[in-house]
Amino acid sequence: MEQNNKNYFHSVRLQRDKCKGCTNCIKKCPTEAIRVRDGKAHIINERCIDCGECIRTCPHHAKAAFTDSIADLSRFKYAIALPAPSLYGQFKNLKSIDRVLNGLKLIGFDDVYEVAKGADIATRAIKDRLSEKQVRPIISSACPAVVRLIQVRFPDLLDNIVDVNPPMEVAAAFAKKEFAEKHNADIKDIGAFFITPCPAKMTSIKNPIRGEMSQVDGAISILEVYALLAGKLKKPDMPDAAWEMASAYGVGWANSGGESVALGMDGYLSVDGIHNVIRVLEEIENDRLTDLDFFEGLACTGGCVGGPLVFENGYVARNRLRLLVEGLPKESSIKEKIAEYAKSSLVVAGGQIKPRPVLKLDEDRVEAMRKMERMEEILKRLPGLDCGSCGAPTCKTLAEDIVRGEAKELDCIFILKDRVKKLAEEMVELSSEDIFKKDGGDNDSSGTNG
Repeated sequence: MEQNNKNYFHSVRLQRDKCKGCTNCIKKCPTEAIRVRDGKAHIINERCIDCGECIRTCPHHAKAAFTDSIADLSRFKYAIALPAPSLYGQFKNLKSIDRVLNGLKLIGFDDVYEVAKGADIATRAIKDRLSEKQVRPIISSACPAVVRLIQVRFPDLLDNIVDVNPPMEVAAAFAKKEFAEKHNADIKDIGAFFITPCPAKMTSIKNPIRGEMSQVDGAISILEVYALLAGKLKKPDMPDAAWEMASAYGVGWANSGGESVALGMDGYLSVDGIHNVIRVLEEIENDRLTDLDFFEGLACTGGCVGGPLVFENGYVARNRLRLLVEGLPKESSIKEKIAEYAKSSLVVAGGQIKPRPVLKLDEDRVEAMRKMERMEEILKRLPGLDCGSCGAPTCKTLAEDIVRGEAKELDCIFILKDRVKKLAEEMVELSSEDIFKKDGGDNDSSGTNG
């Protein structure tokens, strides 16, 4: 199974030397993937979905995202930048997206292909799937953290995920194809690098959700390219080459609700923030949203503009992007290609999304039932306060850890306190008995002597 693969890549990692064991992170993790043991946090790889909530939460910056760097462009003869539309919201008073695209060439890329164009193509493909697919609601595949959340916590909803590749993958596939045709280049010599606002995209490149090789060759954080780009954008003599442009709808995918608006639907629900997404997925799983046609769930607050690897405040970037979108054309400059591209095998996803049953207590069902019964017994003895002082996020997860042999009941400070109190009382009682015996013995002795 995927979670047992020792080579499984995670972008989110712990910097142990910075960790103070403060337990802030364990309460925010949506999949309960973090524990604090022996004064340091520990990320359970099987549960982690690389959403980046712990990066935002940690006051000591002990959680970090591993991504590629500009230096990695040298791995390929040609390097293509795939800017996420959230990149445009990082710059104040940006009048033209062309300036950002030209700036990316100036910092070392051979070509640039907007991920927003991939969003335009994906939009058309999803519209086609909405007319064909009977299951409802269809769930967006755009956010890899949400898809992995469904794999871990809501496996019954995997069939609801639309079988269309996310814009990043679509953009990479056509960027390479068009560059190779234009420059008579071998696709193996072309590297496509996504300029990413979040760590989940990096993980999805290294460990594709559907098991097929990613079309993207690397991910560089917006934080890394921001300073380089900002310097180029200040130059008045920047080249003003015009580019094929995405539509306003494609660029709008960066903000929460942008995908749903692009689809032009009424029966949709758009939710951002991973904990809010969980609540809605629970409603869908329990068949309480039967009138819903499409669900767009985004792990980051505000959408991709609120990712943990962006430079600008998410709310500021979201407003900038909204104003930028208002001035963009409603149709992409590649509108003639979109219908053809949308039916391509590069867009329609192959492979199956498999569940990641990391919550199972044991592979053997009988043994799993025994452990479940023991877990319930332990849970009755725990205080139910979910304080996190034990290093687990809840009393239930502590009980689970105890059953798995990864913790003990005395890790609960309340049980420990009661145990210490009882031991202290027993010691006092034993001391009193010893004193009584000693005093009684002395009295008997003095009486005899008298």
